[in-house]
Amino acid sequence: MQYKKNFYQIKSNDEIFSKIEKEKEYIGYYNLIYQDTSEIKEFAKGVKQKHVVVLGIGGSSLGTYAIHKFLQHKENSKKLHFLESTDPIDMYYKISKIDLNDALFIVISKSGTTIETISILKYISSKVLLDSKNCVVITEDDSKLNDFAIHHDMKRFFIPKDVGGRFSVFSAVGLLPLCIMGLDVDEILSGCKEVSESYFSKNGYYEEIMQKARFMVENKHRFNINVIFSYSSLLEGFNKWYIQLWGESLGKKNINGTKQALTPIGLLGPIDQHSFLQLIIDGKRDKTVTFIKIEDFENDVKIPDVSLVGIEELDYVNNIPFKELINKQADATIESIESFRDIPCDVITIYKVDEYNLAKLMFSYQLLTSVVGKFVQINTYDQPGVEAGKIILKEKLQGDGE
Repeated sequence: MQYKKNFYQIKSNDEIFSKIEKEKEYIGYYNLIYQDTSEIKEFAKGVKQKHVVVLGIGGSSLGTYAIHKFLQHKENSKKLHFLESTDPIDMYYKISKIDLNDALFIVISKSGTTIETISILKYISSKVLLDSKNCVVITEDDSKLNDFAIHHDMKRFFIPKDVGGRFSVFSAVGLLPLCIMGLDVDEILSGCKEVSESYFSKNGYYEEIMQKARFMVENKHRFNINVIFSYSSLLEGFNKWYIQLWGESLGKKNINGTKQALTPIGLLGPIDQHSFLQLIIDGKRDKTVTFIKIEDFENDVKIPDVSLVGIEELDYVNNIPFKELINKQADATIESIESFRDIPCDVITIYKVDEYNLAKLMFSYQLLTSVVGKFVQINTYDQPGVEAGKIILKEKLQGDGE
């Protein structure tokens, strides 16, 4: 087979697999799936507060939000809030919905110096006394935030140094708040194990991930935009998490200094059938599309047998379950795209709305990201492109304070 080269040789699947196996020795997310969750579950049992407030941004919150959004109908009666943005109107509005005297604050920052998180923490601390009874910290064991927690005798959970923020959802970063909300964290890890063990034993997930990664890399100059088209509003959070994971991990210079660019886009069906689909169908052929469907929504609500005056022509939808409608909408869109034969697409089916199946999806995307990174010969786990902005911001803020 002839491969198009971009100043480097595209490696064989066996060579890439060997490199991924080697990564397990120094990239920690692969091994989170075997962690002991007893400390997390014990702490979660003791949380009495009605409001659970996550202070974190990016990798410290997106994965947790993805699982929460997908499974919130299964959660307990507590209310989970996310404080991420320093937008003053948004922050003030969100905080106004929280009973600060009946809240547990989970402060998450791997570095311990994330400016957005610490700024919001400062604001919260001006409104309510933060102590060991209402605040827990998740950070690295030698961060400044850890020092803050020790000073106030707060409970601490640690992010391993070899686990990057956007790969940290299956650490305490995600498992702690989700466990407090009543979700089964062991089932989450079981889903991850299913994918990992299948991949590393070269079974089903190995073939799927390798084939998809190779196609994307071999065709990255033609199809450099990767669209996730999720047919459920429950997957809105997953889409956001995927965009960070894919974009921040794969937008890099490779070992030869050649800029790599696989651009992620997250769409929701059927909503975006009325917007972005037109661009996919008749626009430039520079996109791959992955459809994600849910087989069993476990909800049988139907379109009622009602005839509306003037629009009786749509009575054919009467008595159809909404879960059947949305999947037929997905199938119709998939069929229309496949009919063109020049838009690369694939379909992922989530069998059930539960912890196990969503975890399988998320862990498979973490693996796919790592494999693509190895193919294009980049460091998948750093983010040098965002560091300059942090330095400039610090200089500007320090200058304003003089």
